[in-house]
Amino acid sequence: MNYDDLIRYLRGLGYRLTPQRRLMLEILQQSDYHLSADDIVQQLAVRYPNIQIDMATVYRTLKWLRVAGLVSETSLGKGHMVYTLTTHHQHHHLVCENCAAMFEIDPTIFDTIRAELQRRYGFAARLEHLSVFGLCRQCQQMSGSAPTLVSEEDIGRGEL
Repeated sequence: MNYDDLIRYLRGLGYRLTPQRRLMLEILQQSDYHLSADDIVQQLAVRYPNIQIDMATVYRTLKWLRVAGLVSETSLGKGHMVYTLTTHHQHHHLVCENCAAMFEIDPTIFDTIRAELQRRYGFAARLEHLSVFGLCRQCQQMSGSAPTLVSEEDIGRGEL
């Protein structure tokens, strides 16, 4: 979906498109990467130095775009959330807690989990943009051990 399509979609839902919303949507649409709120503010300052958008507005707009179904939010283990348009290719991440390597994985890998959550619990999970943390193959080989697995007993006791 291009920028004009995004604008038409939001107008079709009856949303008001303030200049700040339009500019943030443009930044997100043109980015090939995940952006933090700080990244968005920095890119806005570079592209539009005469326009000031405060962090509260950025966070409100990101929340609004999430509610509209256009932005997904995830953590990549860097101490802040990152955002991407849902109209970009859907994907999930594996993030190594040791070396910080990050790998994109096929989104269909969670289809079985989604179906099982629905079957067992009647829960319709939104698994749109996940990050799974652990140790990559190289770090496992260097340490000589596999990652520690949490048992169901530990989960039952709340020991995660």
